[in-house]
Amino acid sequence: MTSKHTAHRRLRGLKRALSLAALVLLSFLLWYGFFRTVEIIETEPTRRASIENTVSALGVLQPHRYVDVGAQVSGQVKQIAVTVGGAVKKGDLLLEIDPALQQATVAANRATLSGLRAQLAEQEALRDFARQQAERQRRLAADEATSQEDVDAAEANLRVTIARIANLKAQIDGAQSVLQGNEALLSYTRIYAPIDGTVVTLDAREGQTLNATYQTPNLLRIADLSRMTVWTEVSEADVGRVRVGMPVYFTTLGLQDAAGRPRRWQGALAQVLPAPPTEQGSASSSASGGSTGKVVLYTALFEVENTDGALMPQMSAQVFFVTASAENVLVAPFAALTPTADPDTFAARVLADGGIEKRIVKIGARDRLNGEVLEWWKEGEALVTAIRRETASGRVRW
Repeated sequence: MTSKHTAHRRLRGLKRALSLAALVLLSFLLWYGFFRTVEIIETEPTRRASIENTVSALGVLQPHRYVDVGAQVSGQVKQIAVTVGGAVKKGDLLLEIDPALQQATVAANRATLSGLRAQLAEQEALRDFARQQAERQRRLAADEATSQEDVDAAEANLRVTIARIANLKAQIDGAQSVLQGNEALLSYTRIYAPIDGTVVTLDAREGQTLNATYQTPNLLRIADLSRMTVWTEVSEADVGRVRVGMPVYFTTLGLQDAAGRPRRWQGALAQVLPAPPTEQGSASSSASGGSTGKVVLYTALFEVENTDGALMPQMSAQVFFVTASAENVLVAPFAALTPTADPDTFAARVLADGGIEKRIVKIGARDRLNGEVLEWWKEGEALVTAIRRETASGRVRW
């Protein structure tokens, strides 16, 4: 009985010990799997990429060279020799205004001039006769064969005739000037192209009556589309970052390259106008009107070649002024860098040999997210982007 009782007690103790061991093991497993604190080191390998820091703005395309052709005489449009989109050469006939009124005016001027010249010839003949009479009276007076009164009358008649001739010459000069002016106006009834280019607008119609008395009516615009100017509006917050000569490129809506990506046109900034455009400015005000609310916009200009004619006036452009760039360089994300007193130097942590190594890195070109690594780095090194602690249960994904 005693041995059986002892064995039974030992068996119960063994069961109790096994239960306790199982409970301890289960507690350990629960702690290890759910409540243990784990240090998580997030890294990102250094890599090569291209960096571009830009100032973006909106712009409008305008021809680099264009001429608004107007009418300098009034009258009815008799003929239009061009169409919108047609190419013209300098000296080509563009439009003709009915010349009947100007021809009649020129004819009247010529008749008036002819009449004045006839009067001049008459007065010159009278002058010669008056001179002869005056000389005769002087000879007679020397012989005391005439009175002084007759001598004075002859000389006065000569002076009057000479004055009439001077007056007629002045009238002839005036009539010639009027004739030349009206002949010029007559020539203006035929309007010719002042430059080589393309007719981009045509506001005149055949049979239309033009009135050039108070202002010159604009009939059409000729533009040289082989070279375009981009009128870009840069906000006052960014204008200090742009400078003449810096590279710039732009894209337009809908125009793509052979790969199906937005096509780029390259150029260099030529000019930044010193004052914002007014509401009644020329092409520059069409980009944005000069200001929106309290935002002041400055006009920046640059030119691009348009050899294939893809660019057209008034197209909208998304413009990028390149302030810094680097191609195929080692880069590091700014999220993993800590600024120092030197704006070009940053502190970083690298995972090396199972530990974390602190380094100082110098940054060159940069954009919003990454910077160009100039020294102290090798491609592929693990850059520590974050270190955090969390319970093991936080890593479980259900």
